[in-house]
Amino acid sequence: MEFTHFNEYGRAHMVEVGDKEDTKRTAVARGKIKMKIDTIQKIREGLIKKGDVLSVAQIGGIMGAKRTSELIPMCHSILLTGADIRFDIMDDCIEIEAETRTTGKTGVEMEALTAVSITCLTIYDMCKAIDKSMIISDIRLVKKTGGKSGVYMSKELKGKVLSINISNEKGVVKTPIKEGIFVEDFGLENDAHGGNWHRQVSLLGIESFEKMTKQGVKGLVPGIFAENITTEGIILYELPVGTKLVIGETIQEVTQIGKECHTGCEIAQKVGKCVMPKEGIFTKVIKGGLIKEGDIIEIIKCKK
Repeated sequence: MEFTHFNEYGRAHMVEVGDKEDTKRTAVARGKIKMKIDTIQKIREGLIKKGDVLSVAQIGGIMGAKRTSELIPMCHSILLTGADIRFDIMDDCIEIEAETRTTGKTGVEMEALTAVSITCLTIYDMCKAIDKSMIISDIRLVKKTGGKSGVYMSKELKGKVLSINISNEKGVVKTPIKEGIFVEDFGLENDAHGGNWHRQVSLLGIESFEKMTKQGVKGLVPGIFAENITTEGIILYELPVGTKLVIGETIQEVTQIGKECHTGCEIAQKVGKCVMPKEGIFTKVIKGGLIKEGDIIEIIKCKK
């Protein structure tokens, strides 16, 4: 692979992207800021004199993403269609995740990385009066989609099984179970959706549940959308068909994203509307085995 930011004279230039096709592009970056336990506590309790640290840092990160081309030489100016910052407050650090989105000719990796960096720096600025020993570290790209190079996912990008769900009929809400045997080229043992076809196992992320909750839908619990596995931590519907996942003792391959919604099913009657047709995914079991609540979901091969 050649570097493209040099012209024929060996000097830096902005790469021409005018001939590239517009595609939907996303990027996710992560980083963290380590600090004293007492500083973390003051942030939790809202006792930092400058104000609400995470709210200000979130705004700072998004502003940083929007102005990336002014900060990074040779970086193209990009019209962002979306940007979000997420926080995970640990005992001695705050982990930051930034997601940026656009439809265009070049990617948004730099915008995501800049968003994480500015978010961390904003937290530092807000808290430096009581803790100058804070350390910003581990800023890295964990995912990108779109463009000629396709999908990139870091090996660290992992999810978790929140629930295994089963039913003996199709079109009904599934019942959570603590663990389940997934049979090669069949699916979940004794589940109505198992069989020798391409939609052996259905998965839906808790992130999709949260979207529905924000829209005012109440009473959402694992299995209510008839998914076999309720997950956390991976945006499932962004995985390309052909992606291979290690889930518990099993290996599964993504075969379909979304599905046709059938009217009159128990799910529609209970929930009113279903997120499964757009954001659920289906897999085929390549290697069978046991899956339990809390098992890790790991991407071992992401098809471009």
